[in-house]
Amino acid sequence: MPFNLPILLTWLRIIAIPLLILLYYLPSGWLTASERDITATVLFIGAALTDWLDGYLARKWHQTSAFGAFLDPVADKLMVGAALLVLLHLGRTDMLAALIIIGREITISALREWMAQLGARNSVAVNWLGKVKTIAQMVAIPLLLYGGPLPILGQALALGTLLLWVAVVLTVWSMCYYLNQAWPVIKSRT
Repeated sequence: MPFNLPILLTWLRIIAIPLLILLYYLPSGWLTASERDITATVLFIGAALTDWLDGYLARKWHQTSAFGAFLDPVADKLMVGAALLVLLHLGRTDMLAALIIIGREITISALREWMAQLGARNSVAVNWLGKVKTIAQMVAIPLLLYGGPLPILGQALALGTLLLWVAVVLTVWSMCYYLNQAWPVIKSRT
């Protein structure tokens, strides 16, 4: 297993997941609800920024690896899934939205693994639609974690909810895109 700064950043993102959840199980009195939400928001934003940074550094420093390529999307999906579960627990997101997003991530991960076994992984390579979906999620989730008032923009909860539903639409659209890309390979090999 290679170890370098990009992989360390990915591991830090994975370590942030239980910390995010732990914030919501601290004994009452340790943090106010507002302090907890702000801390969770900052933690999530920091983790989301490491997602961009680890990929950037790996490419810039020529430190890409098969292990890093495996671990990075796993960390992303775990982070998003954990945050959505916290938001469900807080009543700040809809179960249907969380189910669609988490279900799509599992489906596309399994599809990519299957396509790799068939030697056709490139048919489901990440495209712009998946990247826009990820950006919508990574903006919506911290807004929902914070949930309070924002200068000029109004309530973070309302804006986060709107963006999460945009992410849901992009999630379904990107899943259909990837399934459509894989269908010719699936059809010819089954």
